[in-house]
Amino acid sequence: MPQPAFFRRTYDETMTLMVEARNYLTYAERRERERVGGMIGLRMSCEAMRVTSRLTQVMAWLMLQRAVHEGEVEVEDSLRDECRLSGADVCLDESFNCDETLPNHLRSLMDRSYRLYVRVARLEEMLVQRVLH
Repeated sequence: MPQPAFFRRTYDETMTLMVEARNYLTYAERRERERVGGMIGLRMSCEAMRVTSRLTQVMAWLMLQRAVHEGEVEVEDSLRDECRLSGADVCLDESFNCDETLPNHLRSLMDRSYRLYVRVARLEEMLVQRVLH
């Protein structure tokens, strides 16, 4: 049975963003961080980790939803606390999204990963409301 359209699009978006983030972190971020140095460089490292955390959380949730869809995991089991989207305290912090001292590409990744995380959190909440209430 094919995956629902929302899942395919969200999965593809997440994978594309993960590849883009990996390429940025591998090829450009270190060079940019060394160029700016000091506190801005430290902030860049922190925000790069936040982007990574968001994308990791989203991909883990999507993979679990795929397992539910394939019948490998019961939907009720997928809603246990330990299986839910987590890291909200880190992933929902957007304190530095408008910090213009950070490179544009990093800020773009920060913004898009934040919006993706929020959207998936809403999907999860809709699922919880539908199944558990």
